[in-house]
Amino acid sequence: MKKAFGLFIFLSATTSLALAQTYPVVEVYKSPTCGCCSKWVEHLKSNGFKVNAHDVADVNAERKRLGMPDSFSSCHTASVGGYVVEGHTPATDIQRLLKERPKAVGIAVPAMPPGSPGMESSRPVSYETLLVHKDGSHKVYARH
Repeated sequence: MKKAFGLFIFLSATTSLALAQTYPVVEVYKSPTCGCCSKWVEHLKSNGFKVNAHDVADVNAERKRLGMPDSFSSCHTASVGGYVVEGHTPATDIQRLLKERPKAVGIAVPAMPPGSPGMESSRPVSYETLLVHKDGSHKVYARH
């Protein structure tokens, strides 16, 4: 019984470690004074992502450099696994993106919807994560 229990712990720790290592590093570009951006970074870390947060003077310039149209803008932008992730996008949507690997620029949660990760609120609103295509078109990727 003791060996089986020890084996279970070993497998669980190994599985958790393997899952954490399967995600590429998320490079986040944010304002140095934005508290909600830092909360979103913590959300990603608590969901198994390694994050490099870069405080930048011009988030819009980083968004443009990465290829995300301004019409999908939020307060921070990120890149991971060849995709752009804009705004307060849930970690589960990023995990799905990396698993499915659609042909797209990336995903976005435009603006800063109350209740999205990093924008916790006593009055959350429904919001959508959008899949943004290279031609600037988009479709709903997830509803929250």
